[in-house]
Amino acid sequence: MKMFYGKAASGNPQDAVRGLSSPKLIIFTSTSDFFDKSVEFIEKTYPGVPSIGCVGMGYDSSILESGVSVTAFTEGVKVAVGVMEDVSTKPARNIFRLEKDIETVKPGKENTVIIDFCTGNDAAVLTTLRTIVEKHNLQVMGATADESKVSLNGIIYNDAMVYAVVKNEGGKVKTYKENIYEPKDNMQLIASKTDKAKYYLGELNGRPAKQVYMELTGVAEKDIVNQTFQNPFGKMIGKDVCIVSIKDVVGSGLVCYRQTNDSDILTLLEMRDPMEVAQATVNKIKSDFSKVSGIYSVNCIFRYLVLKDRGELNSYLGKIASIGPSCGLIGFGEHYNTQFVNQTMTCVVFE
Repeated sequence: MKMFYGKAASGNPQDAVRGLSSPKLIIFTSTSDFFDKSVEFIEKTYPGVPSIGCVGMGYDSSILESGVSVTAFTEGVKVAVGVMEDVSTKPARNIFRLEKDIETVKPGKENTVIIDFCTGNDAAVLTTLRTIVEKHNLQVMGATADESKVSLNGIIYNDAMVYAVVKNEGGKVKTYKENIYEPKDNMQLIASKTDKAKYYLGELNGRPAKQVYMELTGVAEKDIVNQTFQNPFGKMIGKDVCIVSIKDVVGSGLVCYRQTNDSDILTLLEMRDPMEVAQATVNKIKSDFSKVSGIYSVNCIFRYLVLKDRGELNSYLGKIASIGPSCGLIGFGEHYNTQFVNQTMTCVVFE
């Protein structure tokens, strides 16, 4: 498998694709002001080539905060792309399309991944994929798009998930999830009075969620939202921890970026050293792969803000890129197989 990456701070997609020929799949991200132009240009320049895109910031070993980023797979892959529409209200409506596209690429064992961009309602969408993913032994990684805009083959959608089913014909693929937070003291917090539709968390251990969070972190109400960069919640799924970021304070409760349900077990998290965590990720990938042909990843917008504030953003991206060709985007929610997570890096590695 071979991967191409090009970028243009000018926002001119022609600059970003310079040197790209015979792509099998194009995945691109663009900041909002260049997105429509990029969608049109890529479809016109590479007619018949499968493509998906979304609004967002891109990166390779350094961040591109404004402009266009283009990733392309040029050989060694079999690809099918598609769209599931009306995901905010009918997330399972077009699941048959994905099933058909998966069958088209004829996935083998541990060699096929779904890369997706979604405009929202991600948790419900990923839940609808679970049976198919398990049936075909697939892996999934993707992102929530900025501004609820995604594209497929030159068409822009505002309420949809676009996806690429990618089979690596030269080896395996594997998805990873990186978390720079760990449980602070392993205290169990039982969620109640939740509203799944509003992502609302009313109580923890039978007490107002806002008050419990303030007591655990020692912050005032006005500082709760910013404190989530240091101390988000974690939802316990077996021994795994899925991050639940706080979005807002409403009444005596909290609105989060990820759904919580009554009786979910949460815990308070604290930040680890991001560069130490990145090194552990590098070591893990190196132990799993003797050769890396490409890495495609999503870093949460909150991780972007934290790493930028610490002056470590490009150092972090460079460390991941030290393994092999690496690129990706800044997302507003991350997909890891059938989990929807926050404040996380997810990636797929191609052998």
